[in-house]
Amino acid sequence: MWIADKWKDYEVLDATEGEKLERWGNYILIRPDPQVIWSTPRGHRGWSKKNGHYHRSAKGGGEWEFFHLPDEWSISYRLGDSPLTFRLKPFSFKHTGLFPEQAANWEWFSQLLRDAGKQTDRPLKVLNLFAYTGGATIAAASAGASVTHVDASRGMVNWAKENAAASGLGSAPVRWLVDDCVKFVEREIRRGSRYDGIIMDPPSYGRGPKGEIWKLETGIWPLIALTAQLLSKDALFFLINSYTTGLQPAVLSYMLSEAIARPFGGRVEAQEIGLPVSGSGLVLPCGAAGRWQHFS
Repeated sequence: MWIADKWKDYEVLDATEGEKLERWGNYILIRPDPQVIWSTPRGHRGWSKKNGHYHRSAKGGGEWEFFHLPDEWSISYRLGDSPLTFRLKPFSFKHTGLFPEQAANWEWFSQLLRDAGKQTDRPLKVLNLFAYTGGATIAAASAGASVTHVDASRGMVNWAKENAAASGLGSAPVRWLVDDCVKFVEREIRRGSRYDGIIMDPPSYGRGPKGEIWKLETGIWPLIALTAQLLSKDALFFLINSYTTGLQPAVLSYMLSEAIARPFGGRVEAQEIGLPVSGSGLVLPCGAAGRWQHFS
C-alpha cells in the first residue's frame, strides 16, 4: 500500500462504526467511510469536540451539522521545497475539496518531474483529467511542469485556480479548461498534442458541461487506450486513481500493462492508497492507484 504519511496539517485521528475522525488544520470533522466496518471504543476526545459532522441519510445523501466551523479555511502540505496551500469548505456529499491520500501520488510523480527537468531544457508537459480542485495540478506545477487541467465543472476549475494562487503558483504555466475529458482527449489527438505525464482521476459517474454521460465501468478502458495516444515518445508516467470498489489494483495494473506498457515498455505497479490512523496505528484504505513509469 502507498501511504500518505507526510501530512502535518491533516490527520485521521480515529475510525470506527462507519465513520472517521479527522483533523483538518485546527478543525475536527467526522465523516462517513464505507471501509470502516469495525466497531471499537470512541476513546479519542475529538469525537466529542468536533467542529463538523456529516450525517448519512438512510434515503441516500446526507447533511452537515456544524459546531463553530468557518465557511472556509486552508491547510498546507510541503512537497519537496514547495509549500502547497489548499482552500477547504464542507460541501455536498461529505466532501471538503481535497483528497489527502493523494499526497502519496504527488510525492511520486513530482520527484519524476524534478529529476527529468534537470536533464532537459524543454518544459515537461502534464495532462490532468477529471482534475477536480487541482491537488495534482498544483503538485506538478510546483515541480516545474507545464500543466493542462481539465474538469467538466466550472466551479471546480475556479476552486483549483484559487488553490494555485494560494500556493504561489498563480502565474505558473497552467491551462485551466472546463471541458468533457473524453472529447478533449479526442481533439488533442487530432491536433497532434503530446504529454510527458498523464494523470486521471475518473469518477464512478458524472456529467460533462453539456450533459455528456460518464460511466466508469464502460468508459475507463476506452479512455485509457485513447489517452495513451497522447504520451510523448519520452513520456515519464501515467497515473490513474480509482475510488470505485469494484476496480481493484489488479484491474488497474492489467489495463495499464495492455494499453501503455505493451507499446511503450516501462513498468506498471498498482496498489491501494491509504492514510495512517494515529489513534490506532492502522492504515485506512482510500481507494487504489495504478502507475506506469517509463525507463529509458
